[in-house]
Amino acid sequence: MSKLSRFLLPLLLLTIFAAPSLQAGGKVGIYGLRQVPDGDDAKDYSKAGWGGGVHFVAPMQQLHNIFAFAGGFEITNLMNKTIVFYDPYIGDDVEQQTDQNIFRVFLGGQVGGHGNGFIRPHVGINLSLSIYNIRTDAVIKDDNNEDEIRKELYEDTEVSVGTDITLGCDLNFNNGIALDGGVRYLKSFSVPQQLGGQSEKIHPQYFQVYLGVGVSFAMLSK
Repeated sequence: MSKLSRFLLPLLLLTIFAAPSLQAGGKVGIYGLRQVPDGDDAKDYSKAGWGGGVHFVAPMQQLHNIFAFAGGFEITNLMNKTIVFYDPYIGDDVEQQTDQNIFRVFLGGQVGGHGNGFIRPHVGINLSLSIYNIRTDAVIKDDNNEDEIRKELYEDTEVSVGTDITLGCDLNFNNGIALDGGVRYLKSFSVPQQLGGQSEKIHPQYFQVYLGVGVSFAMLSK
C-alpha cells in the first residue's frame, strides 16, 4: 500500500482543486478487466484472469460536485483448469475440469472524474461483497466432440466482504461518451480456502487493470 499511496495523494489533490470549477454529470458504463493475484494467499489458489462488469457514478451537488457515489458489479475468472487422464474402467480419456469465479458487488465514493473537462482523473474507495464459486466436473467426450457425459465432482460457494481502492482517469467526449481506465487494488477478508479444506482461512488480494466506455445520464435521458 505504500507504493499505492505515492500515486494516491497527488491524484487526490488534483481532483479536489480541479473539481469546483466543473459542472458535474453522472454516467453508467461497462468495462473489461485483467485481474492479477498479489501475495501468497491469492497466488496459491488462483491465477491471473479476465472479467468484466458494469458501474455507475452519481455526483452529489450538495457537496459542490466534488464527491460522487459510485458502485457496480463484476465477474472475474480466477482459474480455468483441465486435467486429462485415462480411466481403465471405461477405456477412455476423462477430463477433470475446474472453474473458479468471483462475483463482486461494490459501493462507495469517488472524488473527481465527473466534471465537463476532457481529462478527468479520479480516486475512489469501495466496500464490496464477493461471492467465490468453484466447481469441478468429470467430463467424457465422444469422438465427434459434440455430445458429452458430465458429472459434478465438487462445487462450493462462499461469501466474503472486502474493500478496494481505485486510481483512474477518463476521457470525456462532449459530455456524452467517456473512455474510462485505471488500476484497482482489491482486498478480501477471511475467505475459506477454495482448493483445500474449509477450516483454513485466507485473505487474498489482487491488482486489477480495467478499460471501458461510459454513457452520461444526460445522453441516456434523451
